[in-house]
Amino acid sequence: MQHLYGRQIILTLTLFVLFCTASFAQREINLPQHEEKKYYFGITLSTNSSRFQIEHHPKFLTSDSVTYIEAASKPGFGLGLLGTLRLANHLEARFNPHLIFASRGINYYLAYPQTGDSSWQQKTIESIYTSFPVQLKFSSDRINNFRVYILAGAKFEFDLASNSQARRAEDLVKLTKGGFGYEAGMGFHFYFPSFILSPEIKLSNTFRNVHSRDANLIYSNVIDRMQARMIVFSIHLEG
Repeated sequence: MQHLYGRQIILTLTLFVLFCTASFAQREINLPQHEEKKYYFGITLSTNSSRFQIEHHPKFLTSDSVTYIEAASKPGFGLGLLGTLRLANHLEARFNPHLIFASRGINYYLAYPQTGDSSWQQKTIESIYTSFPVQLKFSSDRINNFRVYILAGAKFEFDLASNSQARRAEDLVKLTKGGFGYEAGMGFHFYFPSFILSPEIKLSNTFRNVHSRDANLIYSNVIDRMQARMIVFSIHLEG
């Protein structure tokens, strides 16, 4: 997980250096009237690295089948729309509905695996989220064709792939369908003649437990709570 996070941070910094160099080298001011717009729109392309934060159930301490549990991060991607409303000179409200494809893994060590199976088992849990984040964005002064910003907000998301009602799920960890969360991050605006390119990195986490525990499932009954954790790298194209 730290390796994936490191690669995304390095990519963000590399893009920042390249675009910042290009912005400062260019003397012509692009989109000079953009700051006078009351609202504007865009599209979002994103990648993510997702994982669960797991809390063990008391049954884990007495279990003689599962002796170890570990969360594993996996990559995903997303597509979204972007709407921004200017509230003040440096303050904007942003709505960024998303369709997010996320995947998380859970590693188990089984004391008594079935014949021919490995003691180490990984269960991959896939989700397709419709996410509706509302954020406040605070931007710095514009320097030529460059501006930096920070953001924070809340989100509601619904998991279209939720299997919490599955009847035959002997090998699954079941998830709830929806919940609220929070987001925080930073990004950069690079002004071009006809659009604004905005690379951004943020944390996007849930508040509540997303685990629908089933006492009859060996992979689920040893887990109490799970919270979804995600780091997202986005490219916004705004007009």
